[in-house]
Amino acid sequence: MPEMNLTGARMQLRNGRADAEAFRARAIVGFLIIVLCLAALVSRYVFLQIYRGTQFAQTSDQQRISVRSVAPSRGLIYDRNGVLLADNIAAFRLEVVPEAVAGGPGGLDKLLAELGDVVAISADDIERFKIARAKKKAFESVPLRLKLSEDEIARFAVDRWRFPGVEVVPYLTRAYPLRSLFAHTVGYVGRIDMNELVKLDANDYAGTTHIGKTGVERWYEDELHGKPGSETVEVNVGGRVMRTLERVAPTPGKNLYLSIDSRLQRAAEEALGGRLGAVVAIDPRNGEVLAMVSEPDFDGNLFVNGIGQADYTELTQDPRKPLLNRAIAGGFIPGSTIKPYAAAAGLELGVRTPSDTVVSTGEYHIPGQARGYRDDFPAGRVDLKLALAWSVNTYFYSLAYELGIDRFSGFMGKFGFGAKTGIDVAGEASGVLPSAEWLRATRNQPWYAGYTVNVGFGQGFWVVTPIQLAHALTIIAAKGANRPPHVLRATQSGIGAPVQPAPLPMPGPSVGTRPGTWKAIEEGMWLAVNGPPPSTVSGLGKEFPYAIAGKTGTAERYSRYDETWTTIATSSAERHQVLFECFTPAEEPRVAVVVALEAGKSGASDAAPIARKILDAWLKYDDDAPATPAKVAQQ
Repeated sequence: MPEMNLTGARMQLRNGRADAEAFRARAIVGFLIIVLCLAALVSRYVFLQIYRGTQFAQTSDQQRISVRSVAPSRGLIYDRNGVLLADNIAAFRLEVVPEAVAGGPGGLDKLLAELGDVVAISADDIERFKIARAKKKAFESVPLRLKLSEDEIARFAVDRWRFPGVEVVPYLTRAYPLRSLFAHTVGYVGRIDMNELVKLDANDYAGTTHIGKTGVERWYEDELHGKPGSETVEVNVGGRVMRTLERVAPTPGKNLYLSIDSRLQRAAEEALGGRLGAVVAIDPRNGEVLAMVSEPDFDGNLFVNGIGQADYTELTQDPRKPLLNRAIAGGFIPGSTIKPYAAAAGLELGVRTPSDTVVSTGEYHIPGQARGYRDDFPAGRVDLKLALAWSVNTYFYSLAYELGIDRFSGFMGKFGFGAKTGIDVAGEASGVLPSAEWLRATRNQPWYAGYTVNVGFGQGFWVVTPIQLAHALTIIAAKGANRPPHVLRATQSGIGAPVQPAPLPMPGPSVGTRPGTWKAIEEGMWLAVNGPPPSTVSGLGKEFPYAIAGKTGTAERYSRYDETWTTIATSSAERHQVLFECFTPAEEPRVAVVVALEAGKSGASDAAPIARKILDAWLKYDDDAPATPAKVAQQ
């Protein structure tokens, strides 16, 4: 019995030693694992702090420091005498910080509804607010309503305590102080849309929300826009700005001085009297546009901060098309205003001389054809001068036929018809210069001799813009010199900086080389204004101190065989597009004027009196020494 107890004790002792050795082995393994883990941590720490420490420090700074763009101030636009046409004005808007509004999205909707009882907020305002809010962080302010009135600001101030997170914030906005007077020429700016965004240089337009959309604002966008600046700010982990570390000021856009005289512009608008059409006045000595009006017009201020749907619908659905710049894109049938240029073609190409005569019986027949092309009256034997003064169609029927369409259209192209003039106002149209090649290309039709007769007196397929006709007129007035029309007169790098004259556009090829061409045409156009009847505008130059040379145009808007002609038979004033072109002084012209109306009885009765009013205004404001850019800077 004692021996068995001893044996059991020995076995327990051996088992205890085995357990101790096993524990020791496990402890050693565990210790080694801990040491290895610590070694790995230490090595990783050393790697991150020593070998990658600089890189991570830079990354940390980048997350803490943000560079933000600062939009430049847009350049201003003036007329030739320093009258402000496009300004940047201080305005106030409502901005909302969404995270400061209690109640989440529901609370924000409630706030907007209650805010609408204090300040007028349209559905368009709310829609734009929601779109902008989706692109910003909750703590960033979002514009809600732009251009608050003083009364609205005062009403909001009284109830401001009711609207946490809503503030009245100052900002600069584009404004057009003369409103509709320069809407087509100066144009307007608007918010950058997605189509424009993908085409713009992201760096040049960083921080910018608006861009030129039409007119001068669009054509000279690069000059007016300027260059953005930047500011380096410190932000917290949520992106909130804590302080500004550095600021690089933006470069403002250039100020532009236009050649247009706002006084003459106003006079031209008043002379039109709301009739659908356009007026262009140009100095033929240098191509400077002095006035350019299109009616009806609109207020460009509507588009600056986003036009409302109701206003936009009204403008786009108006059958009078107020958004169309008729001065540079309106299509007119030139009628008899084309005759001076046809005369130049006949003289320069040797088909006629000034003294050659044609017998007008009141009807013209193409040799070998029975069809007759009618005239207004049988004028008898007429030379070039009388043909222009009396607007004898049969003279120009035969002239066009003798020239042939290829030579006729080729020479008309020298005056710029059928092509853009290149005027520095966005939106110009090319018009149509009829030719056999054009007819084949556009309608796949052959050209007939009868077409040539029609285009010879400004009918048929012709389409011209008022700026094209005015440019062609300046070539006659300048005796063949081709000076492209333009509106930019000078630029200025900033308020107080010197005003620099803008370089003139490159002259086009001169037109005409034969002696006597321009004198013969000038005499015919002078007789049209100053001769006795049947001179087309006899008496228009009465009591005007300078000799006026001019030419009327009355173009049928509808074919006499068209049903429309019959339906408006009681209103002959609606049957025609009517035009008048003139320049003065006839010997040494200083101004050339074109008036084009979409509807009227005749160029003599409707368009010519408008031109005379414009010439009277020009006489009042022109001293033959207009303000130079240097003088403007001193005003």
